[in-house]
Amino acid sequence: MKNIYRIIDANLNRAREGLRVVEEICRFVLEDKRLTLTVKKLRGDLSRLKIREQAIKARRALADVGRKLYTERESKRKNIKDVFQSNIKRAEEAVRVLEEFIKLVDPKSGVSFKKIRFKIYEVEKRISKKLLGCF
Repeated sequence: MKNIYRIIDANLNRAREGLRVVEEICRFVLEDKRLTLTVKKLRGDLSRLKIREQAIKARRALADVGRKLYTERESKRKNIKDVFQSNIKRAEEAVRVLEEFIKLVDPKSGVSFKKIRFKIYEVEKRISKKLLGCF
């Protein structure tokens, strides 16, 4: 089970990190208070999950075989839209992983992650539309 909690921990971090970048775009690029708050709340929803404490206990960051992997694509961003797309997709994918693996430790929680994932899809649409108008 420890490895399951490590997967959960890594993906909680990944989802929150991606949403934090998106939040900064909403705040400083779009200067949209409502979108900023929406993304901030989504990030908060992930931070408040009770599974987080168990996941942190299982963390082995320095021993993680993926910690030094860095693809060529990860090292380049063309513009703000590219930064946004990379990070919103990062968050969506991480929440999907969470939705699946949480079922192994708390089957009822899967629906919570599904709801968060669909909220992220919706906010992606709103932000994408707004970003198109900026560039």
